[in-house]
Amino acid sequence: MLSYLLSRRTVIIAADTASRLSLSSCGHWLSFRTSTSKSGKPLTDSDSVVSYEQLKNMLSRRNIQLFDVRNPDEYLAGRIPDSVNIPLGDLEESLNLSPEHFKQTFEVPAPLKDADNIVFHCKSGNRSGKALDIAYNLGFTRARHYKGGYSEWVEREDK
Repeated sequence: MLSYLLSRRTVIIAADTASRLSLSSCGHWLSFRTSTSKSGKPLTDSDSVVSYEQLKNMLSRRNIQLFDVRNPDEYLAGRIPDSVNIPLGDLEESLNLSPEHFKQTFEVPAPLKDADNIVFHCKSGNRSGKALDIAYNLGFTRARHYKGGYSEWVEREDK
């Protein structure tokens, strides 16, 4: 545990091995989750974000489980090839399905918790960042997201 004194207020920062961060100030606790790599070190943006070029490479090698967390109407209006639509609101429940039920529901194999080819995307990176947090909390510690989202994909593909 780490304690820190700020002027007239005490803020206690406690980190545990599950990579959770808790702050206490004036008796109120706030909890945050930080992302960690297998070594336990915090992930940087470069560890959790897939660039357009990386995404293209993964798609061309067919080495990707790409999950589109936008709403079904957005997905039907346009999508990145080989992506599977799991709306953000359904993601946690979907990732908790048995492998058999996941495959039956989405017609693709269930992602493995230690897989490094799991990528989430949305329109512009906001929802996929939330999806990444959900996945990390469920133990998918090597999952990543395409921060540029479908908006960047369309822009780059149309050139």
